[in-house]
Amino acid sequence: MKVNLNSALNDTNIDASQSSSQRQVALSISVIANELERNVPLNLCLILDHSGSMEGRPLETVKQAAGQLVENLKEGDRLSVVAFDHQAQVIVPNQMINDSASIKGKINKLRASGGTAIDKGLKLGIEELDKGRKDSISQAFILTDGENEHGNNDLCLKLAKLAIDYSITLNSLGFGDDWNQDVLEKIADTGGGTLAYIQRPEQAIEEFGKLFNRIQSVGLTNSYLQFTLMPKVRLAELKPIAQVAPDTIELPVQQNDNGFMVRLGDLMKDVERVVLVNIYIGQLSEGKQAIAQLQMRYDDPAQSKEGLLSELILVEANFIQQYQPQVNPEVQNHILALAKYRQTQIAETKLQHGDRTGAATMLQTAAKTALQMGDRGAATVLQSSATRLQDGEELSEMERKKTRIVSKTILK
Repeated sequence: MKVNLNSALNDTNIDASQSSSQRQVALSISVIANELERNVPLNLCLILDHSGSMEGRPLETVKQAAGQLVENLKEGDRLSVVAFDHQAQVIVPNQMINDSASIKGKINKLRASGGTAIDKGLKLGIEELDKGRKDSISQAFILTDGENEHGNNDLCLKLAKLAIDYSITLNSLGFGDDWNQDVLEKIADTGGGTLAYIQRPEQAIEEFGKLFNRIQSVGLTNSYLQFTLMPKVRLAELKPIAQVAPDTIELPVQQNDNGFMVRLGDLMKDVERVVLVNIYIGQLSEGKQAIAQLQMRYDDPAQSKEGLLSELILVEANFIQQYQPQVNPEVQNHILALAKYRQTQIAETKLQHGDRTGAATMLQTAAKTALQMGDRGAATVLQSSATRLQDGEELSEMERKKTRIVSKTILK
């Protein structure tokens, strides 16, 4: 498998008479797979909340969704199951899939009781995944409907960072309306995974299926974007890099000997990752000029190889005296996706500080941004939330969570 890395500027032309110009570079990253290459086995851990609030239909549908997922695992895949309330226990130790009926039987014995301690479940889950992570794609599904009242949220984030060191990806599933969206989103963002919202019990099977399909398309793991900026080129000072597809995540930048690097984690065969880099470019002479050099570092579990490097690519801009813009509409759409996310975040902050009018205004702005990029589903949700605030009403937990979700991705 190889990495396909491409770059595009929002405007390739730059005014050579300007002392400084701002540009966004969109980087698209995906995996090119050879049909003859073997499939990499999955190493999956289900970390399931079975606290008292999950009693009845919620827990029953989660067990059904988990059972269906077990059926979809193939020979050579590994599975472990951890259940937590205010404590945590290993229900199914990490093992090869060779007796699906026995595994499903153990899951079906789960009963609802107790409180919620996500960190204890997460810790055990990482320990189980560590047992089978060699030459595999290691992923966790963390499902909860609660607020982590018996756990430590800071410890959850420390564990998510630890998962990165073990090349383990964490995916969060919020069930119902009472889960802590800040904690679950940070676990998923830090752990390189995705956040899913199971609003109603009957959606559990569908959401488990979506996540499972996503991890099945993973081809390469533990990837880093490495880049060097040429002289007179610098990163924007505040939040210079973000992923904008398949969902939006702010990405922390690390400095190394040769420039900068950003961890992207898993790379997928069927899903393109798009990263947006915000840079400032100083005055350069006319003609085509290189402004950055890019490369991917990654692991290939199919070949049992680590620290592989993609080909180097150059990002070039065209400096001209008689400036005429050459705008790339696709990159402009990526910029709008990031704006939608950040505008919604500002609205949430205003709402937390009691500024309902300011929050409504920002949500309206985000709705207009969503419409500009053709995301009508998000525009409807964001405008609905803005209207409720303008009418003097409170947003329900469901409305808050849906607003957050649509800010991060495009509804399908």
